[in-house]
Amino acid sequence: MEPDYTLLLTILHLLIAPFALVFVWAIYYDFSRSEIPPGIDQPLKLRILHWLLIVSAALGKILENLSFCSQIRFIRFTQEGKKLGDDPRLLIKDLVFEDIPVRVYQPRESKLERRRGVIFFHGGGWMFGSINSYDHVCRYIAKESDSVLVSVGYHLAPEQKYPSQFHDCLTATAHFLKKAEDYGVDPARIIVSGDSVGGNFAASVCQALVSRADLVKPLAQILIYPGLQAIDFNLPSYQQNRAVPILYREHVICSALQYLNKDLSVLDSVMQGCHVPSDIKTRFGKWINSENIPEEFKARGFKPSEAASFLDNVYEVVKQALETTFSPLMAEDAVLSQVPKACIVTCEYDVLRDDGILYKKRLEDNGVPVTWCHIEDGFHGVINFFNGFLSFPSGKKGVDSIVTFIRSL
Repeated sequence: MEPDYTLLLTILHLLIAPFALVFVWAIYYDFSRSEIPPGIDQPLKLRILHWLLIVSAALGKILENLSFCSQIRFIRFTQEGKKLGDDPRLLIKDLVFEDIPVRVYQPRESKLERRRGVIFFHGGGWMFGSINSYDHVCRYIAKESDSVLVSVGYHLAPEQKYPSQFHDCLTATAHFLKKAEDYGVDPARIIVSGDSVGGNFAASVCQALVSRADLVKPLAQILIYPGLQAIDFNLPSYQQNRAVPILYREHVICSALQYLNKDLSVLDSVMQGCHVPSDIKTRFGKWINSENIPEEFKARGFKPSEAASFLDNVYEVVKQALETTFSPLMAEDAVLSQVPKACIVTCEYDVLRDDGILYKKRLEDNGVPVTWCHIEDGFHGVINFFNGFLSFPSGKKGVDSIVTFIRSL
């Protein structure tokens, strides 16, 4: 037994040392690259969360270099989580809506009238996130709002190319709208929702449904810190929060390029705005412009950026990012005036904050009612951390604001 025990200790020591080194490097990387503003909610806890994410990415890269697995697959594995156990208040089923995996959360308590339905698209930068990783969020919303919630497991990039994720979300939504009564849901009381890129899908799906005469229109949309445009990456929130965990400005552009299956070498040019032709700037500049951001959101060091020189070769690489299925903030007024009422959740310390604010203005300018919840001490992704060990009060505030909006419908 002694030799085996000694061998085990040796292996453990060999594993612990590299892991400790990676963790120390993660701390160094975080402190040297990140900027955590004074007003953010629980900065030390946010740093710990960021360290764990950096370690996951670093270990994934090491394993990829050793040909064990790709970095993307390893990160997905670390973030996947698992389906929680049975819930006394919910009946939970894993189903398939026309080739798309979904998880349906139905309140067990019987009710004479049909319930509201909520369809939810998870975030994760197009490449990450899953039904399991959002299980705790979806359970909470379904229970507290007394609604039937459908969580959609759209197929991820880069295995599935743009715009297949949007089409997955649209297909799942159309299926639910048609079959709502089978789940005890009133088809006229369905809300389309999502966070981060899921919010992008929710906005795009609602716009696409405007022209669908064969379907009942959604009652409302909930957009949780959504990314909605790829024209201007120098809006105040992109400048102010460019290095705030857990989403840097460069990470947004990098993820978008990977989603579009494009070369990352154009990242800096896209960040400067070299990918936008003058006619598109003229046409959409009146909507996607820092002048439409309230002055109180420019107080933390915003400086208007100089106009970048247009580069046709860069535009050719990323022109799909200027389509409305990628940038729903670029939709025409004729479409936006017909989308359902909205609840938009934004976080002060989030690069995507101003996308939500600009969409709020565009909807209101087109007569669409908007309920706005701004989390003053929140950061991107915070609703995922509304409970548990790495929980934040701002996350609870965000998820409760969503529940309150749903219950008001």
